[in-house]
Amino acid sequence: MQRRLIGLGALLAVGLGLTLGPPVAQDKFITVASTTSTENSGLFGHILPMFQEETGIEVRVIAVGTGQALDMGRRGDADVVFVHAPAAEEAFVEEGAGVERIPVMYNDYVIVGPESDPAGIAGVKDPVATFEQIAGAEAPFASRGDNSGTHKAELALWDEAGIDVAGASGSWYRETGSGMGPTLNTAAGMGAYALTDRGTWISFENKGDLEILVEGDPRLANPYGIILVNPEKHPHVKQEMGQEFIDWVISDQGQQAIADFKLNGQQLFFPSAEGGSS
Repeated sequence: MQRRLIGLGALLAVGLGLTLGPPVAQDKFITVASTTSTENSGLFGHILPMFQEETGIEVRVIAVGTGQALDMGRRGDADVVFVHAPAAEEAFVEEGAGVERIPVMYNDYVIVGPESDPAGIAGVKDPVATFEQIAGAEAPFASRGDNSGTHKAELALWDEAGIDVAGASGSWYRETGSGMGPTLNTAAGMGAYALTDRGTWISFENKGDLEILVEGDPRLANPYGIILVNPEKHPHVKQEMGQEFIDWVISDQGQQAIADFKLNGQQLFFPSAEGGSS
């Protein structure tokens, strides 16, 4: 009778997908809170399989705006944050939410707009002067409005231009409250200007009559950093695996993987980790 019960138990375990031997590790994964630009551009789809093949660690990405990603880190809802707003990242570390900000890569922002260019910004090199012209013409502008790294960079330019976009909200200044792709869709649909990271722009397919009108100014630089969430604040953080991911991303191998990622023959991100590939 006892032997029959054991046999029945084994069959039940198999039916439930269980094993009677030592438990198999089911938690060899980390959660990375990152930006929509790294996810939507296809970068993670390119580099994460390489990392998993080498280490066996799965990386589960939650793609949100930088502000939301950092808030996830503050709550301990992620093991690593991989974002692009250096001032906010440094504040995150200084408050003890993260261990250290490490530079990973960069690209740049571009200002896109309709071919008709109602504000006449084409060829203007100064992004602040560009924003002044857009506001002066009250030409449509689509903003992410989501506290992302791109949104923070955009607001810094408006502030430098002395333009109160909050007062213009809902008129010529439209806030989508969404990611870069949907915001570009809005810009294409309404013939509006927008600030976008180059990586998303290259991978974006629904450009309509939008084109790059302003680029190349140093103020349009877009650096990315990676930070381990502080395990002293959140003991459940997977410190070893999170650090293994960070170490791989900033290694020669990880940096080369970033440099090798191209779409339509164009490199989307440029490695910036100390000692990494350039």
